[in-house]
Amino acid sequence: MSILTRSVSADPLDDFFRGFFVRPVGYSSESGELPSVKIDVRTKDNAYLVQAELPGVNKEDIHVDIDGSVVSIIAERKKTTETKEGERVLRTERYFGKVARSFDLGVDIDDTAASAKYQDGVLELTLPKKAVTPNKRLQIQ
Repeated sequence: MSILTRSVSADPLDDFFRGFFVRPVGYSSESGELPSVKIDVRTKDNAYLVQAELPGVNKEDIHVDIDGSVVSIIAERKKTTETKEGERVLRTERYFGKVARSFDLGVDIDDTAASAKYQDGVLELTLPKKAVTPNKRLQIQ
């Protein structure tokens, strides 16, 4: 015997509107949050080290853009549907679709020397800081 439970909010209108509005494509989190790229950023003397969690994403579906001091990570997790005869999906909580994350490191990145590695669902970026050149004073003629 199974018992079904349902949460009831204090406001009856909340229950009425709960599934009424259209949510963004790929929205599957019951906590109300859209999936995002979780990152850790560390710094060394001359570089930033970034680790980004991207589980279930193929290396070919990850794009990293560097524009000055702004780094953007865009990834797409593609849904592979394989349903066997007589089988049906009862519930799916895994997210499929695009996720993106941009952040400003505050110092320009040397994009010619930057590198990326992806292994076991973790993207590792090594982002060398651009050498800061002292201001040049122009000679007025």
